Amino acid sequence: MAKTAQLILDGKTYELPVVEGSEGERAIDISKLRATTGYITMDPGYANTGSCSSAITYIDGEEGILQYRGYPIETLAKNSTFLETAYLLLHGELPTGDELSKFTEHITYHSLLHEDFRHMYRAFPLRAHPMAVVSSLVGTLSTFYQDSLDPLDEQARQEHAYRIMAKLPTMCAWAYKYSVGHPFMFPKNRLSYSANLLHMMFGTPAEDYEVHPALSKAIDTLLILHADHEQNCSTSTMRIVGSSHANLYASASSAINALWGPLHGGANQAVIEMLQYINANEKSGRAFLERVKKDPDVRLMGFGHRVYKNYDPRAKVLKEMTRDVLEAVGTSNPLLDIAIEIEEMALSDDYFVQRKLYPNVDFYSGIIYQAMGIPVNMFTVFFALGRMPGWISQWMELHQDPASRIGRPRQIYVGENKREYVPIEKRG
Repeated sequence: MAKTAQLILDGKTYELPVVEGSEGERAIDISKLRATTGYITMDPGYANTGSCSSAITYIDGEEGILQYRGYPIETLAKNSTFLETAYLLLHGELPTGDELSKFTEHITYHSLLHEDFRHMYRAFPLRAHPMAVVSSLVGTLSTFYQDSLDPLDEQARQEHAYRIMAKLPTMCAWAYKYSVGHPFMFPKNRLSYSANLLHMMFGTPAEDYEVHPALSKAIDTLLILHADHEQNCSTSTMRIVGSSHANLYASASSAINALWGPLHGGANQAVIEMLQYINANEKSGRAFLERVKKDPDVRLMGFGHRVYKNYDPRAKVLKEMTRDVLEAVGTSNPLLDIAIEIEEMALSDDYFVQRKLYPNVDFYSGIIYQAMGIPVNMFTVFFALGRMPGWISQWMELHQDPASRIGRPRQIYVGENKREYVPIEKRG
């Protein structure tokens, strides 16, 4: 017999179905609540609201578990490439050798941009934030492929998915090149996805740029760790825009803008700024942590997470990788020393442990990006690059779900009651 929950309102008892997921998560189905009771639920921030059923990503925040299609993130980060992980997210299964070769070839040979894109960059001020540039240009892609934008066309969906993944690294690298006044570098088909990105960012026509294998591997790992994260702000944006049957490019552009916010994808920038402040002023992680405990206006960035109440599994991978990157670039980083000091102290301090403030993925990712010479305003752009296959997978799943409807949250109105209109000459 199916489980139900009972709700008592105004002396009446209502039976609400209970839905259970494959990992034991349970939800009370309130989809018919308003129709049967006249009531809605209030849930600011949707922290207790399930907007969909999804087979893509599973998170257990209490245990610190993150899985893509059933595969632990640690396993994928260690054994897979980003494109292999992207294929998994998009198609539901890890590819065979032949499938991965065809997928990689498709992505590689569609990385060039239409020549008209070169002129579009000039419409932006040189100091334009790269996220503004990239989100605008992703939306612009829809104007180049107007004959096949129907989100209900399965073949068109796949073509656009591959196209946007192929062209996004070029768009992002060119946004950086434009901001520093350097000539654009074209992609090279012999390079991997991550190596091509570094080549287009740091190469110049004047001399060859050799991509260090450790740095290419680091970028690949970072992209894997960011590839999906369930129904977060940007993913929910991707779905709700897509629910109106907006095309993939319009939906992805909206998701990029949602990611741009400092409470979402911009958090790793805030970590670097915090560490730089400590290095310039405090010189000690201990002194800063004492200020965090006493002053509510001083925040410890890179610790705590809306979902994770344990150590973020992505942060564990990055902590191990940080030393490898610094060794590859041949430099030490005082910010890393401060970060390690802060982590060790916070994990042994009851103040932070009781509040379940553990390092998250943003705590180390910024240090790695900075060590590779990637400017701070490009951190979130790299986040968007990694998250794109997850966004696309969620968007595709939305359109394959027969139960999907256009997103339309309700509200509780707290404004003025009906009022009489007063002509302007009689208003006091």
